Amino acid sequence: MASKTLAWPVWLLLSGAAVVAAQPPSKPPAPQVTDYVVGPQDVLAITSYDQTDLSGKFTVEADGTFTYPLIGRFTAGGLTLRRVEETLKLRLKDEGYFRNPQVTVAVDTYKSQKVFIVGEVRTPGTYPLSGDMNLVEALARAGSTLPSASGEAVVVHAGENAAGPTLPTQDIGGTLVRVNLRDLERGVFSQNALLRDGDTIFVPRAESVYVFGHVKNPGAYALPQKDTTVLQALALAGGVSDRGTTSRIKIVRIVNADKKELKAKLTDIVRPGDTIVVPERFF
Repeated sequence: MASKTLAWPVWLLLSGAAVVAAQPPSKPPAPQVTDYVVGPQDVLAITSYDQTDLSGKFTVEADGTFTYPLIGRFTAGGLTLRRVEETLKLRLKDEGYFRNPQVTVAVDTYKSQKVFIVGEVRTPGTYPLSGDMNLVEALARAGSTLPSASGEAVVVHAGENAAGPTLPTQDIGGTLVRVNLRDLERGVFSQNALLRDGDTIFVPRAESVYVFGHVKNPGAYALPQKDTTVLQALALAGGVSDRGTTSRIKIVRIVNADKKELKAKLTDIVRPGDTIVVPERFF
């Protein structure tokens, strides 16, 4: 788990209001994480301060190599950015081109590493893992969570060889990290999981509660959090109507296949599948 200072409030990213900020127009490469491991299809931006025509963008091919002026084929696959930079300088020096080469290497386009985002998000799919991407940034790229999403996200660390999404229900050897999205909204950045190559982010659908009787908008509603109270559930339905009362509310609950009717207070916690019935008040 890791935290990171963000330029946009977390609740805006999760609600979708800052999706545009999550997908900015083309711009110069951002500051790099030097321990990023380069792989096939990554595009490297190499800057030479000794000779400008040695600067440019170079695509790493399937075998992990690319062609660089003067020295020919150069193997970058499997090396960190720092190691690529050090090795490139060493070759330019050892082969007699410069005494003290001044070269920097950054990633222009990330393509070799990826994460999978599935579940209750606006645009599920496969996304390139760029540098030290974290959970909030990944969800923003997927267009944010849907209103039907639960208050939790599950990050499955399935390993770099994952060919597709790995759901938490599968028998896997990886590890799971459960993240409370409500805590993220409140600024608890310790919940902002740092992602790895091959990770799957799964946002499950929220379980529902049913509100009927004398409320303004009766129907089924997604539970926004695990400890939702009767009062909060009534608020989802628009509140009690003019003809309703909160003094005799009942909860219809299925317990071990048996239907039970329970008297309820506004502070009681509802369970998934509960039906809240608001009676008519006496005049």
